[in-house]
Amino acid sequence: MDNFSALVARQDDDQIVTAVESLEAAQLPDGDVTIRVLYSSVNFKDALALTPKGGVVRDYPIVPGIDLTGEVVESHSSDFAVGDLVLAHGYEIGTGRHGGYAEYARVPAGWVVSLGPISPHDGAAIGTAGFTAAMSVQALIERGLSPADGPVLVTGASGGVGSVAVDLLAGAGYEVVASSGKTEAADRLRALGATDVIGRLPEDPDAKPRPLGKTRWAGAVDCVGGATLADVLSSVKYGGAVAASGLTGGPGLSTTVLPFILRGVALLGMDSVQMPIEPRRALWEKLGTSLIPHHLADVTTEVDVKDVVGVIDKVRAGTFSGRAVVKVAGGF
Repeated sequence: MDNFSALVARQDDDQIVTAVESLEAAQLPDGDVTIRVLYSSVNFKDALALTPKGGVVRDYPIVPGIDLTGEVVESHSSDFAVGDLVLAHGYEIGTGRHGGYAEYARVPAGWVVSLGPISPHDGAAIGTAGFTAAMSVQALIERGLSPADGPVLVTGASGGVGSVAVDLLAGAGYEVVASSGKTEAADRLRALGATDVIGRLPEDPDAKPRPLGKTRWAGAVDCVGGATLADVLSSVKYGGAVAASGLTGGPGLSTTVLPFILRGVALLGMDSVQMPIEPRRALWEKLGTSLIPHHLADVTTEVDVKDVVGVIDKVRAGTFSGRAVVKVAGGF
């Protein structure tokens, strides 16, 4: 591990440029656990990390990749031993310190999760996006949403969070309506378990938003934000909830208090970055047992790390569907 390959992002005036470089072990950040990275993945945050003024990276140069799975090669923690298969995501990984697009990574033990029955490949396929989907579904279940309550909407359904959310909800017996602007994704979304596929919301983007609309959804997983989230909130049934995690439709939210005070609708914010490690580990355990995504292979594409920037460009442009697993070991 004296030298290893990494995809490094550097700021060059008003551009972010990437190149495969050779790093030394001394360039790894401080941490208790050193991991030989097998896989990473692509998330919207990775696209922001390679976008000028993307707002997620503290300082360049940096090794991107907010997810990583692999094998422990050095440990100063009693919780992990050499040879353990683990994953890590969130916190400062790939934004404030070197991340998963390198052959080795070093992180605090308090950020590490045992993979358990999940393979390193599937752990990366789930990744931050799939974990956020699981957080959203779990939050709706804990809120009291049951399959008997009616249809559950998933917006941005062809994306990483959305596609896994459709899979998880359908697997748990819910009637799932998938909303996506990609008409070519309809058959795949139905194969994941969606009972119906609709276009983007609001249906008429030029219409004046209504504080309250006709009730349609028992609950929703929103991966878009902006006008879409406002439309969804206006049409959730009494006592329903929306688990929101996305901002591809913009960070603004133009709505009123009426859905909340007249229908008792709840807006549940989903943040996987700073989630404490114990509930994080507990949810990953469920993802390996009772909350398994049954169609993970159907939404996953594998790419070598040396070619990942092309996929990131598609994610940034909104033209990529599903999850991209990044092959790191042997991918340079």
